[in-house]
Amino acid sequence: MQKKKFFEDLAEVYQIIQQNQDDINSFYEVLSNKNSKKANFINKIIKKLEIENSKPTKMAVISRLVNLRSDALKQIMEKEGFSNTEIEKKLEIVYEMVSEYYINNFEVMIENIEQKKLLTPFYREIFKGVHDIGKEMTKWQTKWTNHIIYSINRDLFEQFAGDDEKIFEMLVEKNLLDLGHEGEVGDRSYSALIKKDEDYDVRAYCDIFQKEVKSVVKAVDNFIEKLRFHEDSVFDEKDNYINYLTKIKEAFLENNRHSLITRWADVDRTWMKIKAPLQIGHPLEYYEDHYRKAVALEWDLRIVNPKNSAGEVVKDVKSMYDNYIEEIKNVSRETKKVYDTSLKSLNKVQLYLGRPALFYGAEFDGLFSAQVVPNDEVVSSEEGKKIFAFADNVYESAKAKPFLKIHSEIFPSYFLDESRKFLFQKEKEWHQIYNITTIGHEYGHILWIDDDTESIMNSTGAFKNIEEFKATTGGLVAFFENEDEKYSEWVMEDVIKRAVGLISWRETGEVQPYYCEGLIHLQGLFETKVLEFDKKLTINKSNYPALKEWYKKTYKELATHYLQKKDANDFLKRFATKSGKTYDPVDDKVRYFVNYYWKLYKEIGQVVDDTIKKEDYI
Repeated sequence: MQKKKFFEDLAEVYQIIQQNQDDINSFYEVLSNKNSKKANFINKIIKKLEIENSKPTKMAVISRLVNLRSDALKQIMEKEGFSNTEIEKKLEIVYEMVSEYYINNFEVMIENIEQKKLLTPFYREIFKGVHDIGKEMTKWQTKWTNHIIYSINRDLFEQFAGDDEKIFEMLVEKNLLDLGHEGEVGDRSYSALIKKDEDYDVRAYCDIFQKEVKSVVKAVDNFIEKLRFHEDSVFDEKDNYINYLTKIKEAFLENNRHSLITRWADVDRTWMKIKAPLQIGHPLEYYEDHYRKAVALEWDLRIVNPKNSAGEVVKDVKSMYDNYIEEIKNVSRETKKVYDTSLKSLNKVQLYLGRPALFYGAEFDGLFSAQVVPNDEVVSSEEGKKIFAFADNVYESAKAKPFLKIHSEIFPSYFLDESRKFLFQKEKEWHQIYNITTIGHEYGHILWIDDDTESIMNSTGAFKNIEEFKATTGGLVAFFENEDEKYSEWVMEDVIKRAVGLISWRETGEVQPYYCEGLIHLQGLFETKVLEFDKKLTINKSNYPALKEWYKKTYKELATHYLQKKDANDFLKRFATKSGKTYDPVDDKVRYFVNYYWKLYKEIGQVVDDTIKKEDYI
């Protein structure tokens, strides 16, 4: 098959995936009684969970299904008085129902691609093989969560009264962190703790989850064998895919915990060599586990949109990076090493714009809108990184969501009106803002980092809680330094909506870094008086220039912090302090607003605003 024909088929496959996602998004029609078949499924979930069948409950369940977020549903169950143990069991039930729904959809979609003989036999086998492994990863996910999050991490939290610093001291003192490259303490793990009498020991995934790993490895073996029967006549990537899958098998079977990081680094190295428009995603991220950064059970297949382009974001990021490094180059003896490592990664970035075609495991508990990986900076210094951005999914999801009453209560009506017109009537401009903010965010992750930055700065476990702000602000400052004024106002308004919206993740542990990011943004917004609050936000657009200067100043301070590899909490505590399982803002005005919004969110966060119709904007 010629590449031209392959890309024509790829466009058709992309359309099939879009139609599948459109069908998922149409679950919101249940709220206006427009889809009885889908209403039956939502009601089935509600009945299984034994919770009140109200409109806010339907909204929370639909959000769990469509957006793959559990926080709203968890709040509903907390309101109804269920214990933590009961809520965990119910979340496991809904995970199984949601994942089964998606997996059945994927099977229909894969069969459709097969019947139409789209792509080539080799790449149709990629779809089928990823799906077979994904089903096994999904079966494993709830056991992983129960063991690491609900068992071990809860024990640690209670044992040390939620003091993260003491937990990390204990983990280091008792050698419970895995070793990585050159025998240094790793910044993540592919293992878990087990209770041993009154103490803890560490075991690799293949020791703790023997049955699950065996099933995954068997599926990987079958995948490899089926790929051997086909040739990749379009991209000549057959050997790369097989080498990659072989390394995954070896990594899953490794039982020496101090060899796990290097084993998975080999997975990342072979993966970086695959540059075809169908990209497999493997265990890469570690947001869920705050203590040992156990890598989550990600597994997916990503497809490139052959018609999309990200513009010149990377040029702006490089230009900004050069300017800022020149201004603060003498703050550390390691400045040149850090700069060179980051720049090398930037120059080797592979950018993929498209959609998640298939996804499983941990991703049924939250699917990213964009991602920059691998997180292994040794591998990145050799091979670079891949950036994935799913703008089409994000855009369609934003349009599908109903208008919520909480937004009408908090934001000025003119602000919401402008935002909705922008969303529904200016698609091209919306994508440009996504490029500036979201893709800029992913490039921003790469800056100011070398191979030991995270492990050194994470000594009290707060690295991720400033890293997301660093990433977003890197993209923003790159835009401010090379500003196209026709997008300026929309960029600032995107920042405002993001900062306020992130408050809703206040008690959702796995996305705590984003909540902390929001608190830092809010301090800048209130400090520069872009935002003022008295029962409703006042937005002072005339103060946008002051906010830009605040971002430039704060980013320079944060970049200096990174170059000096100071503990992340030393920066975070300027804006937020730990309070139980979450963080409270330091600034009085920000704290008042966050507490007000959080209380309101718990009361009406899932209440639809029926007074405004989408038809007025479309």
